[in-house]
Amino acid sequence: MQPDDPSLSTLEALLLEIATTPAPTGSEEGRAEVVARHWRDAGLETSTDEVGNVLAAMPGSGAGAEAGPRVLLACHLDSVFGHDVDVSVRRGEERWVGAGLGDNAASLAVLTHWVKNPSGAWPNLTLVATVGEEGLGDLRGARHAVETIGAEHDIFIAIDGYLGSVIDVGVGSRRYEATFKAPGGHSWGDYPSPSATHAAGSAMARLAALHVPKAPRSSLNIGQIWGGTSINAIAERAGFNLDMRSVDQEALAALERSALAAIHEAAAEMSAKVELEQVGDRPAGRCASPRLLAAAKEALEAVGLSPSTSAGSTDANAAMAAGIPALCFGVYRGGNAHRLDEWVDPASLEVGVRALGELLRRLTRLTQL
Repeated sequence: MQPDDPSLSTLEALLLEIATTPAPTGSEEGRAEVVARHWRDAGLETSTDEVGNVLAAMPGSGAGAEAGPRVLLACHLDSVFGHDVDVSVRRGEERWVGAGLGDNAASLAVLTHWVKNPSGAWPNLTLVATVGEEGLGDLRGARHAVETIGAEHDIFIAIDGYLGSVIDVGVGSRRYEATFKAPGGHSWGDYPSPSATHAAGSAMARLAALHVPKAPRSSLNIGQIWGGTSINAIAERAGFNLDMRSVDQEALAALERSALAAIHEAAAEMSAKVELEQVGDRPAGRCASPRLLAAAKEALEAVGLSPSTSAGSTDANAAMAAGIPALCFGVYRGGNAHRLDEWVDPASLEVGVRALGELLRRLTRLTQL
């Protein structure tokens, strides 16, 4: 279906246009231009910063807007899928299905629709469509926005996730690529020459045996492994990617120290060398304002939803780490995020627009955080 299909509502057409414009992490330009064009259609002046974020200032409504908080309203452009993934959308009566349809195309559609059709009251806003939120993007866009203009704002809101959800705890992460090197050789003639795959395997076994605290909640995962050249060759190179997470910065640092020590010990034991490259570093944090959290919950209740709070890794992490009151606000119903069969209930988008409007209306009344 094309965005100009007469059977589509304006909001559905907007979702379809955004979702079918590919935006792999690091290649968000096409989707950025779509969003910027719609923001310009709403009468806003847009700009693109050094890292590729799209920005627009939206003055608050009413004479009292200057007295309210200054809000940085962020929504990420990128999806987890590469250029090789089909981003077409299959439309059903109650569900639409497509890679990246929800995370984060649906959020962008809700935000952009509200920008083009604002109602009620809202504070002074800086809109930021961010790059590099997913994967190895490592919150590149949100970090840059916080570093360059964060101090000019009182509140940071990330628009991301499911209706009813408020992420008020930022899950921090440390990510490494471990590459093992060894002499290798023929599996018979050079045996027992040191093996890079054996060293990597030993390191993974040590990592799997590490204590990972349940409180504060933490995790450790080896998501990818590689190495070797042939079944009858002792491997010269091998490696894996390691992801560690925690809701507590100190717990994350302790887990990181233990994991890196285990990797180095395994390499030494197996007479191999190891190179460790840090490929991700997301800070943990928490919403620093009970009043902001209460406003988000009240906004959801105002549209008939029961709010829930949770921990997650979003653009809001960057602001939390900088001491800016921040949270992440969900605006659509869906499921199977980061899967090819991700789905969205298109009827939920209107509810998301109203919930966002209710949140912004409440923020105009926040004189203390």
